[in-house]
Amino acid sequence: MIGYVTLGTNDLKRAAAFYDEICKELGCGRMMESGTFIAWGKPDGGAGVGLTKPYDGNAATVGNGVMV
Repeated sequence: MIGYVTLGTNDLKRAAAFYDEICKELGCGRMMESGTFIAWGKPDGGAGVGLTKPYDGNAATVGNGVMV
């Protein structure tokens, strides 16, 4: 079972605004955030989604910054 999906982004602020709106429609909210990472989910659990700038500092690509 999937607990979360992490997606890499090169523009965290812009991507966060997009996912804030989607998650609001799904009844989710921000659960964690730092300068390079934001996670959304529901307080009662279930699957979540996270956005991050890749740890290695390189650009987010299909294989860099993504984790399922």
